[in-house]
Amino acid sequence: MLKSPTLTLIGCALLPTPALLAGQHPAPPLMLASEYEESIQLGNYLLSEKYDGVRTFWDGQHLLTRSGNIIHAPKWFTAGLPQIALDGELWIGYGQFSQVMALLNRQHSADEQWQQVTFKVFDLPTIRAPFEMRDKQLAKLVAEVDLSYLQKVEQHLVRSEQDIRDELNRVLKRGGEGLMLRHRNGLYEPKRSLQMLKLKPWQDAEALVIGHQPGQGKYQGQLGALVVRGNDGQIFKVGTGFSDDERRQPPSIGSVITYRFSGFTSHGKPRFASYLRRRLPE
Repeated sequence: MLKSPTLTLIGCALLPTPALLAGQHPAPPLMLASEYEESIQLGNYLLSEKYDGVRTFWDGQHLLTRSGNIIHAPKWFTAGLPQIALDGELWIGYGQFSQVMALLNRQHSADEQWQQVTFKVFDLPTIRAPFEMRDKQLAKLVAEVDLSYLQKVEQHLVRSEQDIRDELNRVLKRGGEGLMLRHRNGLYEPKRSLQMLKLKPWQDAEALVIGHQPGQGKYQGQLGALVVRGNDGQIFKVGTGFSDDERRQPPSIGSVITYRFSGFTSHGKPRFASYLRRRLPE
């Protein structure tokens, strides 16, 4: 059983972390968010900002990506973390997702680069208790650990749709991605769950790169568009959202990208598909 050296859990069952018991690093048992719907009972949910970082699972000994890869953080970064599982995001700042990805893709990174990173934690996944109780325990734990780069994501009670609209506008104005809503009495479920909802002004999804379309005009000799296959089998093109560097060195065929879109066309294809990022290697 994993225990924090300082955290006292009262009335909570502490579940073992599979990665540690198995001596290996399978994909961590993460809870994944469902899409927000206006039909929910708002008084049952806590609201927080959705940070555009890299989802990260701390298993008590290692930082892991969604697919179970070890994140090679400096020893000073992990040495002070508690010996209990944490769910969160590694985050540098607004609009800095590509910098986080580049850092995590390196086997050895300079300390000064990691000094920019914040571990935004929002849950204690191995605690068998309602989210509101887990959130209070998390606040106590982060305060006791007292690391500048370990920060709890703040939660606020939702009282009305206007609360959600106002908070979403504030988050978007400062460059944020959207909002998360978590059911106050929800347990941590290692699957896509209605206990955790996401709200963004756009949708995103993943697709497999199956081809490159050459550019024309100012993009002559560079990428014009990616030809991709979505999870539903639809084949379509993603031609916007790329930086100059990404057009010169586009995601390789066989890689997986995340793209942003706004609804679907009458043929079922994503409307206004725009490139967001390449997914971290499996």
